Amino acid sequence: MFTEFTTHDIDVEGVRIHARVGGEGPPVLLLHGYPQTHVMWREVAAALAQSHTVVVSDLRGYGDSGKPASETDHSSYGKRAMAADQVGLMTALGHNRFAIVGHDRGARVAHRLCLDHPEHVDRAAVLDIAPTRHVFANVDRALATVYDHWFFLAEEPDLPEVLIGGAPEYFVRRKLDQWSGPGAVFDEEAISEYVRCFSDPEAIRASCEDYRAAASVDLEHDEVDAAASRRITCALLVLWGAHGFVGTHYDVLEVWRRYADDLRGHALDCGHFLPEEAPEQTIDALRDFLPS
Repeated sequence: MFTEFTTHDIDVEGVRIHARVGGEGPPVLLLHGYPQTHVMWREVAAALAQSHTVVVSDLRGYGDSGKPASETDHSSYGKRAMAADQVGLMTALGHNRFAIVGHDRGARVAHRLCLDHPEHVDRAAVLDIAPTRHVFANVDRALATVYDHWFFLAEEPDLPEVLIGGAPEYFVRRKLDQWSGPGAVFDEEAISEYVRCFSDPEAIRASCEDYRAAASVDLEHDEVDAAASRRITCALLVLWGAHGFVGTHYDVLEVWRRYADDLRGHALDCGHFLPEEAPEQTIDALRDFLPS
């Protein structure tokens, strides 16, 4: 995987961010979701590198990136801190302005990056999410049963850490199976990499902190933005899986119109993991959208 990419470990304000870089052309940053690493982008990254400079990184707390200590307000894993990491990474690599594509947790980081650092973002794509603020404001039985991990992982330390730590490989494989669409098959080499990284107790702690932040400090930041009518102003592409919870539970574009000025998007024939379940559809959609 990533045979034509170079590997970088860059210190950003004391946090190591692990990344791979390949290709040549307009820069685009790809951010992964839970419980994965940058490896989820392997097929998409290779295709986009034919016409773009592609940067794929591990979010703080995930993969081979640093895992800062927890804070009582969970701000060390807030999307504001995570977004600042990625701006620092791209700046260190020589890219002051770039496109950003995020899936799942990475899409929430991309959303925050667009709000906090609009001068750095050329355009953005978010894959298979509704905004965090909207999700928490519209909790119902369907969400509570399908997105039960949002509430489990946000429990006070260290209940989820201990339980997940007892069987991390089972947990990763179970979540991939639960959230994917009918007939989805994941590459075993990629799964092995997810399991290797997620088996680190520090990664489990950090990923729980990610969800604790989402239920606390991230919402505080989102409410401030909403009160100030602060929205995403760059071009935004929204993609989602037709068979996943987002696609079956929300009017996705209507939800995102409340948060973005310049919006387009559509569903793909898959579940939650678009880049792995429907890589060709994802590549085609991103090629149409990204600057050339």
